[in-house]
Amino acid sequence: MSSPDIYLNPKFSPGLRFLAHLVSIILHPLFITSYVIGFLVLVDPYAFAGFDSGAKLLRFLHVALIEAFFPAFSIFLLWRLEFTRSIRLETARERIIPYVIAMIFYWWTWNVFRHRENSDIAVHFLLGAFLAVCGAFFCNIYFKISMHCTAIGGALMFFILYCLSDATASGLYMALAALAAGLVCTARLILGVHTRFEVYAGLFVGMLTQWVGWQF
Repeated sequence: MSSPDIYLNPKFSPGLRFLAHLVSIILHPLFITSYVIGFLVLVDPYAFAGFDSGAKLLRFLHVALIEAFFPAFSIFLLWRLEFTRSIRLETARERIIPYVIAMIFYWWTWNVFRHRENSDIAVHFLLGAFLAVCGAFFCNIYFKISMHCTAIGGALMFFILYCLSDATASGLYMALAALAAGLVCTARLILGVHTRFEVYAGLFVGMLTQWVGWQF
């Protein structure tokens, strides 16, 4: 047998582990789609051009409610009803039902956005986010892929494609996304909740599915 991954038994200071927990909470996978749509609503002057501030706010609230609050509340209920042992979903088995729930909510949001007058770039991103959940679900059959890294990998690829497709976009967006991805991957390794393979696999799945979402 190969030697265990050193990150499974990390020996880091409590302060560093606290920061890793903080990064994992702030950049939780359920928040990533809301962050990106919030960026398009508040920062990009062209993504929702022609929409008044009220319409933009409603689109952001739609994503935050359907792709963050409802999945989080569903996981809370599963935990309280003892369908899962931990609200952190520490095993691959515990993640099966939450993945199915997330797929339903993510598909619903993308489907609503594509059938209403919306920003094309937002529709592409939401499709990529839905595909990322599907990809993570299938990987979860074989190993506990990192949900954090899947989500942040999708955001990283989004900003890469966004900056490459828009000549007016600042490269700072791509740099900040890369920094966030590095922080998340490092945090998951410091906490010892994933092996390096699970972290890199999540990052790859998130980036690949986001790229696929941009093709449609």
